[in-house]
Amino acid sequence: MPGLIGKKIGMTSIFDTDGKNYPCTVIELGPCVVTQIKSKDVDGYAAVQVAFGDKKRPNKSAIGHAKKAKTIAKQKYVEFRDFTEGSVALGDTLTVDMFNEGEFVDVAGTSKGKGFQGVVKRHGFAGVGQATHGQHNRLRAPGSIGAGSDPSRVFKGTRMGGRMGNERVKIQNLQVLKVDSDQNVLVVKGSIPGARQSVVIVEK
Repeated sequence: MPGLIGKKIGMTSIFDTDGKNYPCTVIELGPCVVTQIKSKDVDGYAAVQVAFGDKKRPNKSAIGHAKKAKTIAKQKYVEFRDFTEGSVALGDTLTVDMFNEGEFVDVAGTSKGKGFQGVVKRHGFAGVGQATHGQHNRLRAPGSIGAGSDPSRVFKGTRMGGRMGNERVKIQNLQVLKVDSDQNVLVVKGSIPGARQSVVIVEK
């Protein structure tokens, strides 16, 4: 399998044998259940659907879908296309054991939402920088956003204030520092997107 679904627990640090301190993120990875195997003949493409986390108040359709895999309704479903046919079966449980210490993984999640932000925080504008010479309320303003008469409009994509964060972000090539099979925990070097307890996808 190319990946699993997990939950971000938080950040900590680990010392290696040389005394170096590495910042790292703790991820509760799995156990995940294979809830559906799609084929080219039936669905038009080949994929494996993996589910993670128990749903508190499932509806009948979610219960029926999970019943086919002999499990209960799940919270999060993700499809993985790059897999070897016959490597997994319906109802199989996938754990963190499929990852090894020292290998590199990609982690995708939803970044923290920061609401409506101005150009200084959102795009790194410097602002005016000083409050002298008649600068009243322009210290963090964006300045001119385009010509007036021609083209008489603001071009799409102009860097302005707007909603920031709450986007899907993938961080690539994070090294696996530790794999704990007893607690279903994966420790990766560096930071990953999302708040604590948010759902993340870890891919090889």
